[in-house]
Amino acid sequence: MKQSEIDVFSTISAKEALIELVPEFEHATGHTVNITYAGGSGLTQQILAGKQGDLFIGPEEFSDPLIKQGKLRADSRKAFARSSTGLAVRAGVPKPDISTPEKLKSALLAAGAVSYSTGASGMHFVKVLEKLGIADVVTAKRVAPQAGELVGAVVVRGAADIAVQQISELLPVLGIVILDPLPAELQQTIIYGATAFEQSSQLETARVFVNFLRSEAARLVLRKKGLEPV
Repeated sequence: MKQSEIDVFSTISAKEALIELVPEFEHATGHTVNITYAGGSGLTQQILAGKQGDLFIGPEEFSDPLIKQGKLRADSRKAFARSSTGLAVRAGVPKPDISTPEKLKSALLAAGAVSYSTGASGMHFVKVLEKLGIADVVTAKRVAPQAGELVGAVVVRGAADIAVQQISELLPVLGIVILDPLPAELQQTIIYGATAFEQSSQLETARVFVNFLRSEAARLVLRKKGLEPV
């Protein structure tokens, strides 16, 4: 197969895994992957406004609207990983008990400030807050991360007491402790997939890259970076 280049747009939650996987793919195949990372909401808006590429990597929460708008090919989407939402606190402080919905509710109410993103984990967390009946209270004390900042870093710099983000985005942050998972009845699996752009001229190379993301070698890296392979 002729060597070629593909332009990939990925949400930040897959960044740590892809930083390791892309060079492995390029070395094995000779293809080049030009990859851009950004928050899911921002990427969605850019693509809706006309941004073009070959492959979009991210949760269904962002690829589905792009498929409906005809920007991505519905028949090309392939899931390769699952993710879950986690909570973290600054290292060295007492760890709150979040093992039940009521204990989670108490911990969130006791926190002076809570940080979460507008990504897939943040969207899910808002639903959790609604189920707990504390959406208005917690929203009022939300501290948004700065542009390009992981939510865990907000806690490290002391601007929030609890960080809420996908496990894959909490793991790279030094100075935090990840708490036990959300109670099972409040957890939601976030499905990561790769979907080709409708106008892509590199569908075959994109397909080869997606198959690599689903390979055994990639599965080892995904697990290490906080994602569960499908």
